[in-house]
Amino acid sequence: MRLDLSRETLPLLGIAAWSGTGKTTLLENLLPRLKDRGLQVAVIKHAHHRFDIDQPGKDSHRLREAGAAPMLIASRARVALMMNTSERGEPDLAALIEMLRPLAPDLVLVEGFKQWPLPKLELYRQEVGKTLRAWEDPWIHAVASPQSLELPKDVTALRLDDIDAIANWVATWPERWASRRGPRRV
Repeated sequence: MRLDLSRETLPLLGIAAWSGTGKTTLLENLLPRLKDRGLQVAVIKHAHHRFDIDQPGKDSHRLREAGAAPMLIASRARVALMMNTSERGEPDLAALIEMLRPLAPDLVLVEGFKQWPLPKLELYRQEVGKTLRAWEDPWIHAVASPQSLELPKDVTALRLDDIDAIANWVATWPERWASRRGPRRV
């Protein structure tokens, strides 16, 4: 499936960073603030390893292993959709977005698909010892870092320790989506 941002109406924002930078910690702190601002936010997270949210021996696990594709389990408290995808290779971001579309979130934050061409907020910590991607990736629209950095023009600088400022920037992303869904002007 192909992701066509020129036609995409669902506001998307990637959260891009090297491992160890604090993406999950930021999202844990950011999501309640976005909810307080009235936003329903979905998150798509890429995992670089095998994982299983189901428990061996439980009915849903047994049915999935028997060939249910997908396996949907629901209760009053939550819904989970599980399927084995080992023959599909890397997850297709466009297909994952289509799975979320019927839920009509106000914003979809995408963590871990840093190579995909979509607008991104980069998190950067110098002590991780990796390069700042904003200079090579024209899809990065803002950088959050604990230190001041020289950034390309048109890239917003945010303080990584100022969660409220980051929340304000992210909360207004859906309003800016139509005009900023492509790479920044370089």
